[in-house]
Amino acid sequence: MERKPVILLTGATDGIGKQTAKELAEKDYTLIIHGRNTGKVQDTVIELENINKNSEFYGFVADYANLSDVNKFAEEVKKQFKKLDILINNAGIYSSEYKKSADGYEITYQVNHLAPVLLTLKLLENIKHSQKKKIVNVASMAHASDIDLEEVKKGGEHAGYEAYSMSKLCNILFTKKLAAITRPDGITVNCLHPGVINTKILKEGWGAFGADVKKGANNILYAVESEESEQVSGAYFMDKKAIAPAQIAFDEKVQDELWKINLDQLKSFL
Repeated sequence: MERKPVILLTGATDGIGKQTAKELAEKDYTLIIHGRNTGKVQDTVIELENINKNSEFYGFVADYANLSDVNKFAEEVKKQFKKLDILINNAGIYSSEYKKSADGYEITYQVNHLAPVLLTLKLLENIKHSQKKKIVNVASMAHASDIDLEEVKKGGEHAGYEAYSMSKLCNILFTKKLAAITRPDGITVNCLHPGVINTKILKEGWGAFGADVKKGANNILYAVESEESEQVSGAYFMDKKAIAPAQIAFDEKVQDELWKINLDQLKSFL
């Protein structure tokens, strides 16, 4: 029997992530989902099993505000799945108040950027040895147009929109740097803006109501499954088209410096 492609989707128990999980469940994949709440993860797995009795679903719990938790999560996935075809880094938050994580970083920066970087780098070998070899990072059109790398070194000094927009620029810079590094291995690394979608993040940050989560899920699936996304690496998608993000995202010196900062911040886990 042919092996089904294995997908890991983070932040899969709510909002766009949950809708994406439901749509992936209807297809021919082995699906690993992640959330930070045990009950929600268990409920989501049951829901997915009801959608498709012929696929396998696995749930993992990890709190992105704790890097040791993320590290343990990565190690468990590595052991259980020697080949990981597609990683979708979707988990994220918006925090109106300034808070520090258990690791001493501003919470938005850690959850939205540093934790996904750790997970991705820990799973890179498993992705490299799979068939699909694909990484998709959920960024945002709300990404910043400049970055203070000294602030990043300190782990973030802002909250609210400034922290969120910086974390999303970091997602894009990381995507472009990782795409360049992994190109010889045939891995594609792309990112996307999922849309202005009716989620907790939108309500928390903007108090607004956006489009249905189905639109966000469709934008993620385009970056995962479309022919265009197969042929490019380092791209930023919006409304199912590869477009240019902020000019700074193309600055290789900034990409390199952020990469070095992140490796230093994660050195005890890598």
